[in-house]
Amino acid sequence: MNNEIRSMFRDAGIIVAITLIAGLVLGGVYQLTKEPIAEQKRIKKQKACQEVFAEADSFAEVEGFDTQAAALVLASSEVPYSAQDIDEVMEAKDGTGGTVGYVLTVTSHEGYGGDIQFTMGITNDGVLNGISILSISETAGLGMRADEVLKPQFAGKSAEKYEYTKTGAVSDSQIDAISGATITTNAVVNGVNAGLYYFQNELGGAAK
Repeated sequence: MNNEIRSMFRDAGIIVAITLIAGLVLGGVYQLTKEPIAEQKRIKKQKACQEVFAEADSFAEVEGFDTQAAALVLASSEVPYSAQDIDEVMEAKDGTGGTVGYVLTVTSHEGYGGDIQFTMGITNDGVLNGISILSISETAGLGMRADEVLKPQFAGKSAEKYEYTKTGAVSDSQIDAISGATITTNAVVNGVNAGLYYFQNELGGAAK
């Protein structure tokens, strides 16, 4: 075996050893950080749920929820919510463990700057407690005002479906559009309507 072949085997052995060590180190780091990361996600989810359903004592994932099945429910609407997704559904529980409503995580793909994701809390009798925007990338000073302008308008409302208006809301089912950002307004309103439709047709909620 000449020196060149020995060198090749030596280099290959070094590479294998480095790869094995790196894998062990990464595996160890993953094990150390897995639980803290999972706990942070749990806390973040709990806070998001609590914001839109403050009267609930606890929250639990709806058993058997499936995003693809949810998409089929939305597709069954007279006007299909093809640009909206139901990402997650949580049951809101009272102190005795009874279900008092639901928290839905919805993504609307109709935003001007991209997807808009938010949670919405709905009581068993169809009252919308409110929404909490989780992620949004709209135009600064316009669509980014969704949290300031749109969020308060959904709190404590009860309607089968919402629509936005540019001339001033005159009923609970109307939402004042953000000035200069009707695309953002439309995205959020359609997302809320998708969540309501899922609630009404899949979670036993009555249309109001």
